[in-house]
Formats: sequence, structure tokens, C-alpha cells
Amino acid sequence: MQKIFLLFFLLMGITFAKDISPVSRFYSVGFVNDFIVHENLLYAGNDMGTVDIFDIKTAKLINQISLPPIASSMNKIIPADILSVDYINGKVLILSIGESGYRNVWIYENNMLKQIINENKKLTIKKARFIDKEKIILATLDSDIILHDTSENYNLYRSNVSQSTMGDISLSDDKEKIIFCDESGEVKIIDVKNSNIIKKYSSQNVDNIFRVAYSNGVIITAGQDKRVGVYQSNQEAYHIKSNFLVYCVGISPSGKIGVYSSGEENVLQLFDTKTKTKYDRLIGHKNVINQIKFVNENELFSSARDNHILRWKLTQ
Repeated sequence: MQKIFLLFFLLMGITFAKDISPVSRFYSVGFVNDFIVHENLLYAGNDMGTVDIFDIKTAKLINQISLPPIASSMNKIIPADILSVDYINGKVLILSIGESGYRNVWIYENNMLKQIINENKKLTIKKARFIDKEKIILATLDSDIILHDTSENYNLYRSNVSQSTMGDISLSDDKEKIIFCDESGEVKIIDVKNSNIIKKYSSQNVDNIFRVAYSNGVIITAGQDKRVGVYQSNQEAYHIKSNFLVYCVGISPSGKIGVYSSGEENVLQLFDTKTKTKYDRLIGHKNVINQIKFVNENELFSSARDNHILRWKLTQ
């Protein structure tokens, strides 16, 4: 009888699933690599060397942070490709590619741009995130995790946490844990204070993990193996099999709603992390999706490898 009820609810979910269109679009001057939402502003870093700042209510560009251009290998002046952006207390953290392919790290505050780390350090940083107003976490392609004090210009530690190439990181809301994934398919939870590995998960992905999302004790992974891995506290891990490479995932603040890029049509598929039930789809992207970020249980933003950021509301 219990199985019959479960089947009934699954069929009901499929029957009433709907396609959702974006409520607004934001147009950056370049291809968006990363973005952050803070209150009524959206900060989008792109490959044209700018962080475009939008008013969320109007979807209009209201300000712009520009990085100095760099010289290419052919001695041409080109924009600095911005890989990641973050925000805290009036500060914008910007990670960009330098002339030699190594990375530059900047902080923008009070209308002033200050370089924190330059390419002479020869770091291949993939993502930079604020821990607090003075400390930042840097994650490199070589799977080094660096806790850097910007006020003292000093690394509190530099720790190699994997022999595999880094895939992605996500921070817990309290900024005390790093959720780290790599090309081995393993997920690690790392203590921000000392870089100690608290826990490892390795049962759901058998290949490179492109993205990881974390909230309220729930981890979701996006895999090259066409799997969406889900790990939850005190529950058995599972995966959802997709019919195409899963490039990106997202999770709501409660951890109850998961979303992943699905199929060659670049659809975003919603699912219930507890029941594994797939339901509504978000339709509107034309290219490979690279970022998904919830701001609450009903609203999220997503970007793809183009100059669009889409805003979605799950219920109107």
C-alpha cells in the first residue's frame, strides 16, 4: 500500500510539472563567469574585464568596475577575463587572469581598486571567496586551499587537499566550512580555520565534478558522468541520472529544493532533495549554464556562457 501511495504522488508530480520562464534578464557587456547578489544589487564578472552592477528591480546597469587591460601572448591589449566575484560589507572581491595566465586578485572599496595578489605569485586560482572582511579563501586548480589575510598581506595557511584537479568549492552560510570537489568524483568538507578535512564523500560520482552546491547540511554535485549526486546528514546518499553532462547545480537555503542543468537544451530541472522527485523546469537559457544561485526559497538567478543572467520566481 505504501508503494502505491508513493507511485501515486510521483505520477501527480509529473502530471502537474510546468515550464517556468524568467521574470527578468540582465545583460552584461561580456560573457558572465560569476555573479553575486546582495540586497537589491547584482554584481556580474565577465570576460571583458568588468564587474557590471545591476539594480535588480529594474534590471538596469547602474555602475561598473573596470580592471586594467592586459597584454596577450601576441602583445595585443585585451580585457582581463574575470573568473569570480564576491561581496561583503561594501567590498567586492575580484579574481582575474593576468598576462602570463596566472591570477590577479583585487578588492574594490570606496570607489577604489586595490590589487591584493598579482600574477608574479604564479597562482592558478579558480575561485576566491570572502570569509570575513579581512580574510579570503583562494582555491587553485592544483587543489591548494589558501587562507589569506588581506590586511596583513599574509597567507595564514596553504594546504594541498587533493592529488586531483580541483572542480569547485562552496562555502557554508556561516563561512566555517568549505565544500570541495575535484575530478576524482570525491567531495570533501574542510574546516576553514585550519584546512583539516572533516569528512569525505565518494559514493555518487565516478568522474569529474564540475560544480558543487551546499546549504543546510545538503550537498549537491554536478558530474561529467551525467550524475547529480546528493548527500544529506543522517540519510543515505543517492544520485539522479541525467541524459547529458551535468554542468551546474544549485540549492535553496533550506536545502529542500535542488536544481541542475539538464539536457542539451540547457534546461534547469527542479527536484525535491528529500523525495528525489523531479518537477518544474526553468526554460530560457541558450548556452551552457555555469552558475545557479538562490536568494530565497522562491527566487533564484542563473547565468550561462553568454552575456545573460536570468532571474526566476518559482511561484508567481
